[in-house]
Amino acid sequence: MTDSPIPDSSTPAAGVRAANGYAGDLPAALAWQWVQQGHAVLVDVRTDAERDWVGRVPGAVAVAWKQWPGMAANADFDAQLRAAVPEGMKVVLLCRSGVRSVAAAQRATALGLEAYNILEGFEGDADENGQRGRLGGWRLAGLPWRQ
Repeated sequence: MTDSPIPDSSTPAAGVRAANGYAGDLPAALAWQWVQQGHAVLVDVRTDAERDWVGRVPGAVAVAWKQWPGMAANADFDAQLRAAVPEGMKVVLLCRSGVRSVAAAQRATALGLEAYNILEGFEGDADENGQRGRLGGWRLAGLPWRQ
C-alpha cells in the first residue's frame, strides 16, 4: 500500500468527498489504509445482530448507532464513541450501506471528533433483486472481514 495524504482541517485528501456536518465521505479502501497506518479508528455502527449475522471487520470497534430489535437509538452512543476514539485521532464510521454512518459522523463531529463516513458501507447498495453485497461495499472491495 502506498502512503495517502491524511486530511487535516485545512487540506482535503485525495479520495475524500466534501460532506455537510462532518469531515467527509471516503471509499472503504482509503478508510482501511488510514486505519492500517494508525491515522484513524474504525468504528462499526451496525447493530450487534448485523455484525453477528452478516460479518465483521477485524479490529473495528463496535458502537451501535441503533439497537436491535426495534432499532431504538443507542443511549450510550456518545460515551462509547468517546471511549473508542483517542484524543486527536480521526474516526471512520461504517454501517451497512453508508446511511446510518452519515448520522453517526454528524453526531461524532458534534462531539468534537474529526469524523468520516465510509461510502457504500459494509454491504453496498441493493441490486435490482433487493440483494446487497453485489454493488459496492467493504466486502465487495475485498477488504478484511470475517463471518
